[in-house]
Amino acid sequence: MIARELKDPRLGLVTVTRVEVSADLSHARVHVGVLGGEAERTKGLAVLQGAAGFVRRELGRRLRVRQVPEIEFRYDKGLDATDRVARLLAEERAAELARSDTAAVDTGAAGSEGAPGGDGTTEE
Repeated sequence: MIARELKDPRLGLVTVTRVEVSADLSHARVHVGVLGGEAERTKGLAVLQGAAGFVRRELGRRLRVRQVPEIEFRYDKGLDATDRVARLLAEERAAELARSDTAAVDTGAAGSEGAPGGDGTTEE
């Protein structure tokens, strides 16, 4: 519904990551991810909060329940942690590749000098 029916040009790419609904169905907390930096996140959440009434009305029309929950949009901070872990893993992978390339060059140079037949002759 958010992707197809909210036509606000200020709203970027939004992903609903989870929804928490109170036991009495009076309140729903919608956790979202917003693509971009802090400014896009703030703007996206403001747009979603402004559209909460529309989302609630559409949910009531589609679900046909007696009480439609109040909708609250929140940024899912778990996405920041996931992004940070992914960046750290990528940095470590790059560092490991650099170390293995350096080790291969060092090993290759040392291996041909000290190895039997390293001068280009063969042993029989």
